Amino acid sequence: MDKKLTLKLDGAVIDRAKEYAEMNHDSVSGLVERFLKTLTDTKKDREIKKDSLVAELSGLISIPEGFDEREEYRFSKVSRYNG
Repeated sequence: MDKKLTLKLDGAVIDRAKEYAEMNHDSVSGLVERFLKTLTDTKKDREIKKDSLVAELSGLISIPEGFDEREEYRFSKVSRYNG
């Protein structure tokens, strides 16, 4: 059941949202609804559904126990910009 919601936003933001929605064959209401749904979904609801390619590739790479992806990312950035 749809309900009406009134929002007070900066005019420039509204104009950009309308342009974006039009370019993507969508509505501002649709954009806001999907944003709020994503924001409020539970973790279970956010599980990614695997398509056939992802399912096929799953399990090909094993990640070592205790692997810290944030530390690895930081290390790669430091290495890249510090030579």
